[in-house]
Amino acid sequence: MIRIQARTEPSTFMSFASPLLAITFTLVFGFVLFTALGKDPLKAMHLLLIAPLSDSYNIGEMFVKMGPLLLCAVGLSLCYRANMWNIGAEGQLLAGALGGSAVALYFIDSESFIALPLTLLAGILSGMAWAALPTFLKLRFNSNLILTTIMFNYIALYLLIWAVNGPLRDPDGFGFPESAIFSDNTLLPTLLDSGRIHLGVLFAIICALIAWFILSKTHLGFQIRVFGADEPAARYAGFKGKNISWFVMLFAGALAGLAGVGEVTGPIGQLVPNVSPGYGYSAIIVAYLARLHPLGAIVAAVFLAVLYMGGDLAQIEMGIPIAVIGMFQGVLLFFLLACDFFIRNRLTFTHQNAA
Repeated sequence: MIRIQARTEPSTFMSFASPLLAITFTLVFGFVLFTALGKDPLKAMHLLLIAPLSDSYNIGEMFVKMGPLLLCAVGLSLCYRANMWNIGAEGQLLAGALGGSAVALYFIDSESFIALPLTLLAGILSGMAWAALPTFLKLRFNSNLILTTIMFNYIALYLLIWAVNGPLRDPDGFGFPESAIFSDNTLLPTLLDSGRIHLGVLFAIICALIAWFILSKTHLGFQIRVFGADEPAARYAGFKGKNISWFVMLFAGALAGLAGVGEVTGPIGQLVPNVSPGYGYSAIIVAYLARLHPLGAIVAAVFLAVLYMGGDLAQIEMGIPIAVIGMFQGVLLFFLLACDFFIRNRLTFTHQNAA
């Protein structure tokens, strides 16, 4: 008989093996799925995982997608380390895009050197404000943070749609739901002459390093780790839970807001309804693949960005629906959570004697 038995202490081996096993199981699932769809699984896997890294242009596009994924994932990692279950990175990203766009349009006819810094600051503050609202509800009224942050995602989305169809719509855009194209002085500089890699990608990596330093080398980071591991012990030690909760949520909101404003001032260059293909949701997978480690999130964000790029290529070259790639990401999270179960539990086999 197979039984589930709790481990006396977490398995170090499974902590490292869990993401690798989850990726392996997901690839096996992908082979079965593409075969069932009547597609060549080897070609599909090549397009998903190899083709995005086949030339310099595709690699550049991969880094463009990696930036917002990494920013959102780093912020979520700190939230989850503190047991603040923030599912609202998508809404905070959209709020950052909306707030930053409003400032960028204000400077559309200006040559001021402070236009870009103010645009980025507006995006960051908008993301923080959007994170502050559910945080206040959680700490003041003990509301469910998961539900409120999810609901705020949809509120942010429809606010953005209203804005691009209303006050921020380009009056010369023939009625299309989009803003005017931003002026050059509010656009992020590109890092290479060819391709679209912009300064926001560098911001994302720097923010990951800052988050790692805070979490690993500061007293505040120690408080976050203790508070998430054992809240009663943290309170007994005098750590202030509200202060920690506010910090991680506002930090996550700031990074998601930077991701949003980085999209509209980077590869897009204007405010459009589809600013994000779901970066805030995919960042949850990135955070867990990275074991909630800011530096590990860099590698995990690259992997998810490759999947995004590969999904686009598979859709173009093989006619695979883009929804299949979303399913691919969901299955990856499922296998990751399933494998994580065995970090603290094991299967045991017992023989049942006949009566």
